[in-house]
Amino acid sequence: MSKNFKIGRVKFSEKKCVIIAEAGVNHNGSFKIAERLIKEAKLAGADIIKFQTYKSDKLVIKKSPRFWKWSGEAKEKGTQHDSYSKLDAFNKKEYIKLFKLCKKYDIEFMSTPFDEDAVDMLIEVGAKGFKVASCDINNFPLLEKIAKTKKPILLSTGASNLAEIKKAVNFLETKGVKNICIMHCTLCYPTQPKDVNLSAILELKETFKKNLIGFSDHTLGVNIASSSVLYNVRVIEKHFTVNKKLKKSADHWLSVDPKELKILRNNVDNFMEALGTGKKIVLDCEKKARKFARRSLVAKYFIKKGEIITKHNIIPKRPGDGISPDNFDKVIGKKTKKDIYLDEKINFKNIY
Repeated sequence: MSKNFKIGRVKFSEKKCVIIAEAGVNHNGSFKIAERLIKEAKLAGADIIKFQTYKSDKLVIKKSPRFWKWSGEAKEKGTQHDSYSKLDAFNKKEYIKLFKLCKKYDIEFMSTPFDEDAVDMLIEVGAKGFKVASCDINNFPLLEKIAKTKKPILLSTGASNLAEIKKAVNFLETKGVKNICIMHCTLCYPTQPKDVNLSAILELKETFKKNLIGFSDHTLGVNIASSSVLYNVRVIEKHFTVNKKLKKSADHWLSVDPKELKILRNNVDNFMEALGTGKKIVLDCEKKARKFARRSLVAKYFIKKGEIITKHNIIPKRPGDGISPDNFDKVIGKKTKKDIYLDEKINFKNIY
């Protein structure tokens, strides 16, 4: 297992945070919108744009109830099948075009397969890695199919406990998968801040020491996703749309738009830079302040030659290029070898 791997042209490691624009089915079945998603994701700074590949008849029975609420559904009391069947129009031909467009705009293509046929099709299209949706963490037939491709896997963990995640990771490893990024996730749309449970990332990091840890975020806005970098997250996935007011998909309104995605990119890059070395040291930028903002022991008033130094006739003042005040006890009780004037620095050469 390695923390350094690639999906296409995108390098995954501890040194950078990869941002994935989760377009999903926010293309609404329109190739024109899909191209806009690819173009805008690249311009906003995403490394990868990811779609979702499924056919509703292979995903869900027709009477399966929805697990989300969205006022824009065509059938207010409809089923999952009613919703998904309106968004599964893309086939191999469209995905080949999407893959080519990603090359054109210099952004890596990915998609989440929801069935075994989708895995085969995405490999034929040219996919270099796979995302496993949270709902499929225990779908071992699908995991085995993906594992056989030997491609890197981003494993989402929403609505899972630690034992289930271990079981899935162990299964993938026994099937020969060498690169697995474990994605912390809360499977609520949208996720409220109180349900994000970011500190659980620490448990994932401790349990899966050899794996990169990522964050598939369903909160509104970018603040929480940005802050996840401070928990050592090195992959962030956010739902993405070109227009939050678009209908048909329930994901538009809770996605980030191009402006927000750009803010996320800037925030993440700033946080990554701010993390530093992990060691408390004096930095180059602090050396001048260290010298001139710290203090030295100086004469509080005129001190005659031969006079004894006491705590009453010296005082710590800036700059800090003389005797440091933490050497106070090494000066007290000494006699002066010469006259020392007001604000003159005490020097070990001039006392005995």
